[in-house]
Amino acid sequence: MTDQHILAIDLGTSGPKVAIVSVSGRIVGGVAETTDLQLLTGGGAEQDPAAWWQAICRATRRLLGQQLVPTASIVGVAVTSQWSGTVPVDEQGSPLMNAIIWMDSRGARYVAALTGGFPKIEGYGVDKLWHWVRKTGGIPTHSGKDSIAHILFIRYERPEIYRRTYKFLEPKDYINLRLTGRFAATFDSITLHWVTDNRDIHNVRYDEQLLRMAGIDREKLPELVRATDVLGSLTPEAARDLGLDEHVEVVAGTPDIHSAAVGSGAVADYAVHCYVGTSSWLSCHVPFKKTDVVHNMASLPSALPGRYLLINEHETAGACLIFAKTVLQQAQVDSENLLFEELEAAAAGAAPGSGGAIFTPWLHGERSPVDDRTMRGGWHNLSLQTTQGDLVRAVYEGVALNTRWLFKYVERFIKRRIDSVHMVGGGARSAFWCQIHADVLQRPVHQVQDPLQANTRGVALLGAVGLRYLAVEEVDRCVPIAQTFEPNPAHKQLYDDYFDAFVEIYRKTNGLYRWLSKK
Repeated sequence: MTDQHILAIDLGTSGPKVAIVSVSGRIVGGVAETTDLQLLTGGGAEQDPAAWWQAICRATRRLLGQQLVPTASIVGVAVTSQWSGTVPVDEQGSPLMNAIIWMDSRGARYVAALTGGFPKIEGYGVDKLWHWVRKTGGIPTHSGKDSIAHILFIRYERPEIYRRTYKFLEPKDYINLRLTGRFAATFDSITLHWVTDNRDIHNVRYDEQLLRMAGIDREKLPELVRATDVLGSLTPEAARDLGLDEHVEVVAGTPDIHSAAVGSGAVADYAVHCYVGTSSWLSCHVPFKKTDVVHNMASLPSALPGRYLLINEHETAGACLIFAKTVLQQAQVDSENLLFEELEAAAAGAAPGSGGAIFTPWLHGERSPVDDRTMRGGWHNLSLQTTQGDLVRAVYEGVALNTRWLFKYVERFIKRRIDSVHMVGGGARSAFWCQIHADVLQRPVHQVQDPLQANTRGVALLGAVGLRYLAVEEVDRCVPIAQTFEPNPAHKQLYDDYFDAFVEIYRKTNGLYRWLSKK
């Protein structure tokens, strides 16, 4: 069995990572490519789907060129990707415009009109809230960043594109179309269209009433399958582009939040993982469908058959470190290229508490535990004594404080204490950041081995389950832990006080940010 491998493709916002993973979860090797992001006025965020495919093909050929395993040992391909994106394609599968990705909020006003009414709860018409939550577990968010908002934006502001669209596809499902020629979505990837009845986790299906409420034509949406279902073999063109054999089978795969949950090894019910990448989240599998409208989280269909996954998200996490690097590099007279290693060294040299500085990581609005696209972040309580190390450490601490803000609502959602957290994503490569999370959360943090490959490992394990090399019950044993970080009790009171200040900053400023967003 260990001689068989899955080619795992993880299409992130910054570009794809491609890895060869054994069907028992061992990472053999991986490479990455970058793709451009276009941020547009009015809250737009787009990427070129053709560039995605080209980058995936380059990465795959580079990886296969390393000759780490015989090409014949690759028995399957499985894709995970950024979620809540929209690619309108014609009947030939060709994109009709750039992909609208998860950061795009241009459809917000159409969602507000769609979900409003009187009386209201949290800005939603009560009757509409009842219909949507009862069937789906959620409702289109006011941020305008769900897939349904993208489609509404296209319908009302790009009507010719809407008319010509054969299918609207999530990024993962578009890549699967390129691989197999099949127009399909999975129970999990379709969720943020908010037009499926998710009450029977074994039979998720489109709901005619929800489609009418959303104003979306059913024929413009793809067929639905499970994340572990086999879509078919590679098309001759895809096999040629990637450098693989045509007999290689493609498993339907899953969005990034779901693959990280599997790749974290925390697959038992209530086992929690924290992902820190460009964005971040705190999630776990649960055996029930439930919704917390106030804090914008819900248990929705999981990639694992018959399971739900608690879904929530912070808009920016690792992106805040990139922001800090850019800002501080511009202020560095003597350096043309401030390295992340230098940033972390500076942060490690600063005392816990960052000299009183607090960073709020709401640089692109927020989703959970508040759904507010107008929120903005930055450094607070700076003085002439604030050092560069304080500024950078405050970013590391601010992301962890934001996780703690979500943490308490996750505990309320699952009605039990979280005893420990598995940490994955690019941010989990940093032992320094893992320790800060342990100290801020006051819980042990388990750093998963190869944390940057959590998504590729997770979707590869799903592929192995779909191709019947592995049982779901065996998945957690396929994910090793590199190190465990215990919380430092000496820092508890400090971070308790900082957390109170962190939340108070939001309470005092969110109205101001909402006012400024209208200027």
